[in-house]
Amino acid sequence: MKLLPAVVVLVLAAGCQAGPPSPPAPTTYELPPRPVRPDETALKLPPVKNGDTEFTLIGLAAGLSSITGSHTEFPAKGQFVRLRLVVTNTGTSSVLFDTKRQLLVDDQGVARPPEEQAMLIKRQPGQFDLGHGVRVEFDLYWDIPKDRTPAAIRAFGGPTITDMKNLTGTDVKL
Repeated sequence: MKLLPAVVVLVLAAGCQAGPPSPPAPTTYELPPRPVRPDETALKLPPVKNGDTEFTLIGLAAGLSSITGSHTEFPAKGQFVRLRLVVTNTGTSSVLFDTKRQLLVDDQGVARPPEEQAMLIKRQPGQFDLGHGVRVEFDLYWDIPKDRTPAAIRAFGGPTITDMKNLTGTDVKL
């Protein structure tokens, strides 16, 4: 009879054993890869922050002689430069993001705002509310002289609680 309690304990212990361990939960989103556009070079730059906004530059096209929208073809005065980027709000409040403030710095140090007509023709966003944790991907277009090379983007994340004017951008070398 002393054997019965030992058998009961062994059966109960065997029933309590866990199965194989579960794999750990993913810590990053697995986004499917997308093809790079034919006129574009994929960029592998680390993300850069300005205030509460994180910038990830993912594609660059330069030397574009014109762009085409749904209703028109628009020639460059010099050359169009297109930059594909992802902006993410890493702060706790919304950020008012303005694409017109993002400057392209060329190889001679001249900084230019995006080309307004190109942005409209390609239906890219202007000013928008970037909510907490929100990630947005879009293109910026500039028209620069043909003999210039894009060197950096001067990125402005937008006003934050600690920097209401956001006057100092962050340069990201291309």
